[in-house]
Amino acid sequence: MKLFSRKTRSLCIAGAVVALLAPSLLLNAKPADAQAVGKGITNLELPRFVSLTARRANMRVGPGKTYSVSWLYLKPGVPLEVVQEFDYWRRVRDADGTEGWLYHSLLSGKRTVITAPWEKDTDGLEIKGHRIPSADAAVSVRFAPGVVASVDVCDGKWCRVSHKKGSGWVEQKMLWGVYPDEKLGG
Repeated sequence: MKLFSRKTRSLCIAGAVVALLAPSLLLNAKPADAQAVGKGITNLELPRFVSLTARRANMRVGPGKTYSVSWLYLKPGVPLEVVQEFDYWRRVRDADGTEGWLYHSLLSGKRTVITAPWEKDTDGLEIKGHRIPSADAAVSVRFAPGVVASVDVCDGKWCRVSHKKGSGWVEQKMLWGVYPDEKLGG
């Protein structure tokens, strides 16, 4: 007794080959509905900054739960840059340059920043938060490099950041999570 006809067997084999190759095809070729620049499938700008909402988030090597985990984030609020979208998955980059895929519900449009992450191994360096957006203004708070803070307003040169230590105006060039000359808020 035959379970499959020759045609059905060929289709099953072809389907199995496609199923095995699909993950590598997604990694090596851009799907038609994935976006890298301009507007994403959400119709939001790419690239753009977002923040992590979850206490634990698996960054994967591809856009799906079947892909292996390449990184585990354990801190909510971390700013990430969305560089590509595919279905419900977002390819993100962190301040260290690590890239991978996160599920959309793990991300928020709430903006956060990291203070001078490129200086995090520098002892004694402080990032000053001023009372007003001026280097001559009184210092209201001091941040170590690598501190995650909320950002409410940026005027293109200065951003008002808030942290449990306090809040103040920090030079925009000392923050990762906002673009140079970007303006936020009112």
